[in-house]
Amino acid sequence: MKKISGSMFMRGLLLAAAVLAIDAAAAAGKTMSDVLAASKPSDWRTLDPENTLYMELAGGRVVIELAPGFAPLHVANVRALVRGKYFDGLSIMRSQDNFVVQWGDPAEADHKKPLGDAKKKLPAEFDRSAKGVPFVALPDPDTYAPQTGFVTGFPAARDKADGTAWLVHCYSMVGAGRDNDVDTGPGTEIYVASGHAPRQLDRNVALFGRVVYGMELLAVMPRGPAPMGFYDKAEQRVPVREIRVAADVPAAQRTNLELLRTDTQTFTDLIEARRNRQDEWYKHKAGRIDVCNVPLPVRLVPGEKTAHN
Repeated sequence: MKKISGSMFMRGLLLAAAVLAIDAAAAAGKTMSDVLAASKPSDWRTLDPENTLYMELAGGRVVIELAPGFAPLHVANVRALVRGKYFDGLSIMRSQDNFVVQWGDPAEADHKKPLGDAKKKLPAEFDRSAKGVPFVALPDPDTYAPQTGFVTGFPAARDKADGTAWLVHCYSMVGAGRDNDVDTGPGTEIYVASGHAPRQLDRNVALFGRVVYGMELLAVMPRGPAPMGFYDKAEQRVPVREIRVAADVPAAQRTNLELLRTDTQTFTDLIEARRNRQDEWYKHKAGRIDVCNVPLPVRLVPGEKTAHN
């Protein structure tokens, strides 16, 4: 094998930096709308029905994309709970201002509702090996992690020193509530981040998905009056009609969405457009961005007018 000299290596790094600078320059002057308008069909992806949940509320449908690449045990357990109709007829029992919305069985401590094929306890899935993870890194520093970015559409972080990667608590991320012991969050209580990113929870809870459609239905839940936003009266809770795995729903009744792929030049351009806002209203460009402030565009498949309820 031909040996690479230090000077050749440096020239390679400079060339790579020059390419990145050219890409950034090409994106300069574009708004997010410009970037999305120029996107190609190949820049978008559809959801895997086996890794998608439909949560039906009186106000409409909430669509959750699961993340088996980060929490495979929790994803499998939640699918088992859903297919066993565990959540049907339960309720949203907590809405804490600027924090989370949570649903499950208020009487779970008494184990009144059977778990079916699901497990009562699961080992912690707070992070995973970063090896082989297709990480799209942001260029800016982060307070909570050595590096942040995106992995197949999910906001994530990684630490090259210890070789780990993990999902982060941005708005609309979905996790498994637990008690003090790390194996007590099997997915019977589920929360979604509904306020400013509670990043202090990172690597302390198993995040296993995110809401990609219908988040507004959860964000407007009345705040619970009891401590931590719990509803102290049964009539205050919002019923969950049912939750289904999309693969189990007839194709004609599915919500057909497209999500912008995060491994594309279009997404890189979108990041740059948000780091240096070109909208006429902005007089000062920040020149940097936080992982939780990068939008993840989702749209109905062309031809679809609304979600199926």
